[in-house]
Amino acid sequence: MSKAITISHEDILHQVKLSCQIPEIVEQIVSRKVIEDAAAEAGIKVETEELQKAADSLRLISKLNSAEETRAWLQKNSLSLDDFEELIYTNVISGKLAHHLFADKVEPFFVEHQLDYAGVVLYEVVLDDEDLAMELFYAITEGEMSFYEVAHQYIQDIELRRKGGYQGIVRRKELKPEISAAVFAATPPQVLKPVVTSKGVHLILVEEIVEPELNNKLRYQILSDLFAGWLKQQIDKTTVVASIESNSKAA
Repeated sequence: MSKAITISHEDILHQVKLSCQIPEIVEQIVSRKVIEDAAAEAGIKVETEELQKAADSLRLISKLNSAEETRAWLQKNSLSLDDFEELIYTNVISGKLAHHLFADKVEPFFVEHQLDYAGVVLYEVVLDDEDLAMELFYAITEGEMSFYEVAHQYIQDIELRRKGGYQGIVRRKELKPEISAAVFAATPPQVLKPVVTSKGVHLILVEEIVEPELNNKLRYQILSDLFAGWLKQQIDKTTVVASIESNSKAA
């Protein structure tokens, strides 16, 4: 026979404290308040149509295809309809504030930092043994083995092995400096001499260098990065006075 357990708000708060999540939650609260204050100061408002569109998008992302599924999701997350509306409002006002502050700064930022957004299509095998990596490098360059054969033999992760070590399009700033220097000096398609990092010995096939292009995806990423940087600065300048009562005695 199952046993019913009652969980109070105090229990939840106490568990949050025991999980050492208070600093993270306090930062989220401060972020929300900073955004709301800045939006109000800028005279930014949210229209009903914007809220409805954002709510529909959230339901689509969360795969809430019916009213019943939405109600179950709200109950699972202990959210009321008012809480849900507040969640949507915060998302919308954040996006509008980001656009207000940085929409006209995205292109200049891209021009100034466009080298950081250059990309490369690469395949990678990470080994533990530098001598083995050099042996495999020469085997590939001399045509004794293909990079795919090396990847299929030495990559442990099943999905990555099936893709032959394919990493997709990787941006310059996402690469370790020592790898970035070698990769962007390559003449594709080219297998690089093994590069040693703290992660291991990297055997890399550079398939293509992708020139940076300010498309919608990158524009959104830059806008988000600029806004996140601004928000962090605002949080760092904010004095937080937190009062969290506890029923438990200090150790």
